[in-house]
Amino acid sequence: MKGSVNVHPSIVIIGLGASDIEQLPLGIYEMLMKDERQLFVRTKDHPVLESLVKRGLNYESFDHLYERETSFERVYEQIVQQLLKAAEKQNIIYAVPGHPMLAEKTVQLLLKENINVQIKGGQSYLDDLFTSLQIDPIEGFQFVDGTSFQRHELNFSNHIIFSQVYDQYVASHIKLTLLEDLPPNYEVTIVEAVGSSLEKKQTVPLVDLDRTVTTSNLLSVYVPPVPDHLLNHTFNRLRTIIAYLRGPDGCAWDRKQTHESLRPYVLEETYELIEAINNQDDEAIIEELGDLLLQVMLHSQIGEDNGYFTVDDVVLSITNKMIHRHPQIFGNEENAHKTWDELKREEKDESKNDQSVLTNIPAELPALFRAEKIQKRAAKVGFDWEDVADVWEKFQEELKEVEEAVARNDKEAMTEEFGDLIFVIVNVMRFYNIHAELALQACNEKFLRRFQFIENKLSQAGKTFAQSTLEEMDHYWEQAKERE
Repeated sequence: MKGSVNVHPSIVIIGLGASDIEQLPLGIYEMLMKDERQLFVRTKDHPVLESLVKRGLNYESFDHLYERETSFERVYEQIVQQLLKAAEKQNIIYAVPGHPMLAEKTVQLLLKENINVQIKGGQSYLDDLFTSLQIDPIEGFQFVDGTSFQRHELNFSNHIIFSQVYDQYVASHIKLTLLEDLPPNYEVTIVEAVGSSLEKKQTVPLVDLDRTVTTSNLLSVYVPPVPDHLLNHTFNRLRTIIAYLRGPDGCAWDRKQTHESLRPYVLEETYELIEAINNQDDEAIIEELGDLLLQVMLHSQIGEDNGYFTVDDVVLSITNKMIHRHPQIFGNEENAHKTWDELKREEKDESKNDQSVLTNIPAELPALFRAEKIQKRAAKVGFDWEDVADVWEKFQEELKEVEEAVARNDKEAMTEEFGDLIFVIVNVMRFYNIHAELALQACNEKFLRRFQFIENKLSQAGKTFAQSTLEEMDHYWEQAKERE
């Protein structure tokens, strides 16, 4: 009845195949030409439709949405909404290029709706594409939507084919993303209307990809597997290199290392990184971060060689930790009210009554750094000075006790009292949010610079320290201060 609502709406989705009418199955042809249901097509830009229109086919396309909407996502959403609205009145047919279950976002969206969807035929263009490119997908194959992908999703050791390369804009997005990993002269192949009489194939340097592509709904881009030496910047390549160095054909030094033997290198690389950061030297920061990452990879490979853990466990640990400690960001409403420290205690099971507040502060930390962490941990449970003025008063008290120990020439008492004085100084600095370890390191570097300035000045004057007076050295020291 005219104007009535379709009680059991359904959509028959058919595929138009990958090329021209010669490859269209007879059953699909007859459905298109003889079925009285209203026919919608995602796009009229397909050689089969061009042939069928000449034979009297009528349809409604959604090409106008591509011009009107600002993104492909919006286009697909609008197509689905209009199809659902049409299906409320009568059962309809929806035709898409290729096969409905291959690279068709609108079909995937329709399958999620509360509506009867039937999939009918349609030849995938992949067989013709593999034949044209002369590749075997069993070697490793990745099929990517050129309109919607992320760089980290790409596996460059596989054959990669980008579909949905409609125009220069999509081609430009693909090019710019690939240039993050591949050189400009890396060759890619543009394939258009594969399997049909209109098939075109052109191999071009990556940098020219968007300059070569023209507007077409039948266009794909093929990226051949990338040689290992062009992937030295990737994590998997680094992992492979470290495993090889630790293997039977690798490096004797790397093979004999243990967690214990590598300990001094971890400390050394950490301090070299801190120095690079202090110097604001980006190139040095890159190098030192790499050296520190090497230590992580070596320890992880040792764990894998011994059968205890792998770098995957290391990555899993930190990933889970970051998600757990940011419940408000990752949608864990149950933990959203908890503090960072409460979440940390949950991870380490520090909520037990027999656990000390000061548990898990490494004894190997530099003394100033460890003192600061001890004080901060105690302060979090309320054991702290109420005002910095009280700490300054404590400083004066400890300084007096140092002076008394010095006056008695009591070495044991001097050691203890100087330690107390330093601990109080760390406490004072904590109230001003100054890191004692970093402050002392900066002081050390400042002294080195000024002292070396004195050395250079004396050398220029042809003198040694033995031939110079303290007044002369003080004079150069003041010059060094003025230069800073």
